Amino acid sequence: MSTPELSVNRSALPLVKKLCNNAEMYCVDVKKTEQGTTLIDAGIKSKGGFLAGQIITEICLGGFGSAEIFHKRYGDIEVPSVSVYTDHPAVATLGSQFGGWQINLEDFGAIGSGPARALALKPKEIYAKIDYKDKADVTTLVLETNKEPPESVITHIYSQCNVTPDNLFLILTPTTTVTGSTQISGRIVETGIHKLTRLGLDPKSIMHAWGYAPIAPVHPKFAKAMGRTNDAILYAGVAYYTVHYDDEKLNKLVSKASSSTSKNYGKPFFEIFKGVDYDFRRIDPDLFAPAVLIINNATTGNTFKAGQINLEVFRQSVGL
Repeated sequence: MSTPELSVNRSALPLVKKLCNNAEMYCVDVKKTEQGTTLIDAGIKSKGGFLAGQIITEICLGGFGSAEIFHKRYGDIEVPSVSVYTDHPAVATLGSQFGGWQINLEDFGAIGSGPARALALKPKEIYAKIDYKDKADVTTLVLETNKEPPESVITHIYSQCNVTPDNLFLILTPTTTVTGSTQISGRIVETGIHKLTRLGLDPKSIMHAWGYAPIAPVHPKFAKAMGRTNDAILYAGVAYYTVHYDDEKLNKLVSKASSSTSKNYGKPFFEIFKGVDYDFRRIDPDLFAPAVLIINNATTGNTFKAGQINLEVFRQSVGL
């Protein structure tokens, strides 16, 4: 792997410091563990919210993407939405934002995303595909969790990243909160790139990326909240990419890239999840994609589109 000119850890650090230094504005709680690691509670005991979700989305993108919250009408539904864009799609999304670090130690489980993945190389195959790794002595990991990690988990994380405990920042974002719902919908661009890569597209050919998705209304139960946040992307999310590619190959890829190509498509995610006894491994991976993908081929000027917004399922999901 080549030594990168872009460092997701160094680029994200000013955003992390901004979040910590303005904890009251972002409605988060910041504290140090016994080892000196900084824990940022963005919704467990703190209130969190849209502002926290917005900046955490940008931290997850390694500081190489922007997030904006706006309002949008989906049929007769008007809900807050989040728009994200980046000119470094492969590094910002697959190299940082992708939830590729599964942490299961003792009785603690969480999905890890953000810049720390590029130090620990979680998972290695993703970094091989984008020819990227980072080098930094300070790092940040965003954990989707509703409880603080024990010291043993913190030790595992900083050891994997090869940093000292006082140079580790952990941001905790429960799925059942506005913070969590915002930063999950902020993964709209990454979700599309991940599926396109799985289908065979070279992620390094993606030059620019933009997307938006509704911020799902929160639900107090984790499984329901997870279902809603997934459905915001699967049934109402739109992603747009600019690439350099062969038209014929690109057309075939795009036709398979939306969530509607999945055999599981057509029901709220919670129902799908319940139907497989809450076993993620039994869900068709083709489901995890934006509702709509639009790809502009800068080599030829042609543009390809696939998928559609499915308001009926989205309404069912959010209880309307």
